[in-house]
Amino acid sequence: MRSTDRRLRLAVPVALAGVLLGGSLSWQAAAQPDDTPTRDDVRRAERAATDARRDVAAVRTDLVLANQRAEQASVRAAAAYEAWSAARWEFGQAKQRAAEAAAAEQQARSDLADRRAELDALLASQYESAPALSALSAIAGEDGIDGVLTQANTYYGTTTAIRDLEAAEGAAAELAELATDDAEQASAEAERLAARTERTRREAQQAEQAALTEAQAVARQKESLVAELARLQGVSVSLAARRQGALEERARVRARRAAEREAEEQAKQEPATPAPDDANDGPTSDPAPDPQPDPPAPPVSSGSAAAAIAFAKAQIGDRYVWGAAGPDAWDCSGLTMAAWQRGGKALPHYSVGQYAASTPIAPGDLRPGDLVFWGTSSNPSSIHHVALYVGNGQIVHAPRTGRPVTQESMYYWIPPNFFARP
Repeated sequence: MRSTDRRLRLAVPVALAGVLLGGSLSWQAAAQPDDTPTRDDVRRAERAATDARRDVAAVRTDLVLANQRAEQASVRAAAAYEAWSAARWEFGQAKQRAAEAAAAEQQARSDLADRRAELDALLASQYESAPALSALSAIAGEDGIDGVLTQANTYYGTTTAIRDLEAAEGAAAELAELATDDAEQASAEAERLAARTERTRREAQQAEQAALTEAQAVARQKESLVAELARLQGVSVSLAARRQGALEERARVRARRAAEREAEEQAKQEPATPAPDDANDGPTSDPAPDPQPDPPAPPVSSGSAAAAIAFAKAQIGDRYVWGAAGPDAWDCSGLTMAAWQRGGKALPHYSVGQYAASTPIAPGDLRPGDLVFWGTSSNPSSIHHVALYVGNGQIVHAPRTGRPVTQESMYYWIPPNFFARP
């Protein structure tokens, strides 16, 4: 009896240790004194203990990181599509240059043919009149020596004209050769840019697919994390999802308000710069930026800006489509290009080009009609999104695939970091 009690006293703690360590020891196996947990058993038990200590804050941190992953993939896709837009626009410019060079070559070749025809006609005329200058013809002629002088003057005048035409023909030939070279170079450049455009198009499509794949993976991860939150909080998954959505929205609002306050402080510290002169835009008013949502809107910088804003607002609700520029679908730079086309100013169909074609301004100088840009660094070449500022901290823009043209706070996302006036 004592022996049995002793075995039971030994078996209970060993079996309990086996359960806690995540092993599969049976009561009989645990009773064997030399059947100790393995190193893998210990590691599994440590991981189980760590997982048990995982709290709500850790899950929410993972949710934030998941959102950031999706956002970064979206930015990479936007940058890739803006690179395609730039390549496509430059290819269009190159095609136009090639067409102009080909037309110039054709004109130069036509001019050369005209000069050669004139020279051939004059040479033939001189050849036909040459016998009339013989001494015998002059003496036998009715006009005597006067006839000889007249014919000689005509001959020498014709010779001078021939020399002039030969010089003109040589110049025309040289111009034709230069025009041919220009046309060949322009055509080669267009072909190079065509290949680049196709390459960047494929890269943009791949980046968009990668962003979509990442978004789907993040969505699955968030579902799992929200379910974990529900277990930790002892609530339903739907309630945990609503709570998490509300937390994320509050975080966005706090970030937007912080960006607005920072813009306000910066506007107070920086002196306003005068707007560029534009004789065609009429008088302008002093800048009156105000990122707060409710005060009266500052005056637009010109009638052109008013036309641009009116056009952009009329497109609200239209679909977003990569590379589109109307009439009922737009991408970001396509919308701002078309809006300012209504305002009487030509902008290229890509955001970096629109910034380069405009006058950079400070955020505190923003007026309705100005352009607001997002870039991944302090270098303008990193710009990947553009919107039209309409006053009171609001923009009209074509955000991204799945979101139509809309009006919202310019701090709806990450704060913009470039500003310019067309």
